[in-house]
Amino acid sequence: MSLEILRAALGWCTLIQLAVLLLWGGFFLFAHDWLERTHGRWFTIRHESFDEIHYRLMGIYKIGILLLNVGPYLALRLVG
Repeated sequence: MSLEILRAALGWCTLIQLAVLLLWGGFFLFAHDWLERTHGRWFTIRHESFDEIHYRLMGIYKIGILLLNVGPYLALRLVG
């Protein structure tokens, strides 16, 4: 696999992951009640816990994007 293909793959992975994060955040902001009802069918979660779980997971997901996609992409850009 060439360096250019790896760079392109990491770039696209970053964009896709950011789109997923924005979609998740959009659902959380604009369809919060629907999202909470849907999760409430499967799990018994208090309102405060539901918000906290989503905020924490979005933060962890964002850190994962930065560490696993953006960091290696920037390193490959600097090397190449």
